[in-house]
Amino acid sequence: MANPAIVTVDDDPSVSRAVARDVRRRYGQDYRVVRASSGAEALDALKEIKLRGEQVAVLLADYRMPQMNGIQFLEAAMDLFPLARRVLLTAYADTEAAIDAINLVDVDHYLLKPWHPPEEKLYPVLDSLLDQWQATPASPEADTRVVGHRWSAESFEIRDFLARNMVPYRWYLTEEPEGQRLLKASGASESDIPLVITPDGKTLVRPSEAEVAAHVGLTTTPAAEFYDLAVVGAGPGGLGAAVYGASEGLRTILVERRATGGQAGQSSRIENYLGFPDGVSGAQLTDRARRQAQRFGAELLTAQDVTCLDVKGSARVLTCAGGRRSWRTR
Repeated sequence: MANPAIVTVDDDPSVSRAVARDVRRRYGQDYRVVRASSGAEALDALKEIKLRGEQVAVLLADYRMPQMNGIQFLEAAMDLFPLARRVLLTAYADTEAAIDAINLVDVDHYLLKPWHPPEEKLYPVLDSLLDQWQATPASPEADTRVVGHRWSAESFEIRDFLARNMVPYRWYLTEEPEGQRLLKASGASESDIPLVITPDGKTLVRPSEAEVAAHVGLTTTPAAEFYDLAVVGAGPGGLGAAVYGASEGLRTILVERRATGGQAGQSSRIENYLGFPDGVSGAQLTDRARRQAQRFGAELLTAQDVTCLDVKGSARVLTCAGGRRSWRTR
């Protein structure tokens, strides 16, 4: 996870550089300083930070900016990062604007320009705001986030797919504040659900399971063209065959349409499986078998639906949905 960000916004290049320089000199080791020259540019940066699941600690915005002044920017930024501390940079003549900002957008502090020396006029203010921000608990973000409706079948299918493949994710309802923030950051609407936000900040609108798998670290394409053994279906039998084949030195590929474990993987308790006299959950059994197969070198493909097996001389060619020939055995 990247360091939390301190975002500075000022349309004057010299002032912008000075703010970023002073902030980076004091806080650059623990915080990432993001500099923007306009409110619109800063909002784009905040949306990217939001989609990557990172945090913003402090926002510093100049009051006098064209198109979008500092108050308007801070008001819009609150929709994305309501816990971030907000500072307005003003000239002496704009102190009335600073008072309005405190009333309108709950600005935490305003700083008069110039703030030199920063050791006396800038750092004590930021030290206090950062202490307050760190003391405010923020919910940790899972790598993958899903936004959807409570009763949406498509949303349930995506969540079930991630859970069965043991991909950590966080679920947000569209009517929740954080769900609304993620929709806004991605430029999506409630009609675009389920919305999946991947660990690298990419947004997937109503994705297929294959699309989700390809972006959350699951393998969806084979590493080679030829294999000694291909096993279709990663239930307990398929996992066992992959373990035995790979342990004998065969180059083995295990192809699963949805998630390893099959029906057994969804069982809360299995008490009649060989070697587990006290019982074992389906998830535990599946995880152990998958890790065992991979330890012997078996390759596991997910979200691939094999539809045809052709005989080509001594080779057996497997074709997946869509007609794309992916691999063969010989």
